[in-house]
Amino acid sequence: MLSILAEFLVVILKVLWAFVLAGLRWLVRPKEKSVAGQVCVITGAGSGLGRLFATEFARRRATLVLWDINSRSNEETAEMVRSIYRELEQERERDGAAAGGQGAVNGVEEVPPFQPKVYTYVCDVGKRESVYSTAEKVRRDVGDIDLLINNAGMVSGHHLLECPDELIERTMMVNCHAHFWTTKAFLPKMLEMNHGHIVTVASSLGLFSTAGVEDYCASKFGAIGFHESLSHELKAAEKDGIKMTLVCPYLVDTGMFRGCRIRKEIEPFLPPLKPEFCVKQVMRAILTDQPMICTPRIVYMVNFMKSILPFEAVVCMYRFLGADKCMYPFLAQRKEAMNNNEAKNGI
Repeated sequence: MLSILAEFLVVILKVLWAFVLAGLRWLVRPKEKSVAGQVCVITGAGSGLGRLFATEFARRRATLVLWDINSRSNEETAEMVRSIYRELEQERERDGAAAGGQGAVNGVEEVPPFQPKVYTYVCDVGKRESVYSTAEKVRRDVGDIDLLINNAGMVSGHHLLECPDELIERTMMVNCHAHFWTTKAFLPKMLEMNHGHIVTVASSLGLFSTAGVEDYCASKFGAIGFHESLSHELKAAEKDGIKMTLVCPYLVDTGMFRGCRIRKEIEPFLPPLKPEFCVKQVMRAILTDQPMICTPRIVYMVNFMKSILPFEAVVCMYRFLGADKCMYPFLAQRKEAMNNNEAKNGI
């Protein structure tokens, strides 16, 4: 009995210490780790957040492996990455020349050559066979990877009863099941080396839902559940060298949810996030091995309140904020666009 009480006391102390560390993280910015020379796979790299992740990792001299279903947009991202690499190489040459000019005096060695590359692959992450075959190509062409950014996502834009079953399945495959396939493809080597970092780009709608996007919310809830369970499995296996970061942003202005509106009086205080700001925040979390990032920080509070308040109280808050029907304008726009497209094509 005494041993259990002693162990429980140790647990309490560890919990309190965890709170202290979390507080320090908020007060003192942790040092960012280097990803120079590391291999980073990014799914959905052809546009939106995926493209911005690619450029941010390129600036940090990582080797990029870009996956997207759209070859053209993926190559556009790759060209942006190559442009950044060229700028970094020119900077290296300038620094090398400056160092060489004083090398005879100060013994400064020549700056090492810049070697990162970018690889592009067309991959439909919603199809298991496509993920596994593309992962095999990556291992053959590039080698082992260090970072996996599960970023690819989609939204159907239909009310539940109007959404074709195939589109619901597709949403689940891309937003949730794909995380299983990519992780199963790359995790074994990470486990062997006890090294790696897996990033799950989910959504605040994976923490708390709203009306009209049942398939999207379910897929993001699933992705978060997968991420959390995998995090616990790695801890249980004592694979502390493999880091996990869960990303839950509020509405990001990438066009995916164009038309989504909360109450107009509230919107100036809670506008859609600029993609560049969102990615900067997420990059800081990744590079400091932060387990979870919600942006803006009010998402943490909303998630906590949803967990402790009665459901009717949550509904009351939703209605006040205009969050209960915030997706309806977006859904109406999508429906109108589809009707116009059908009329144009004579369907």
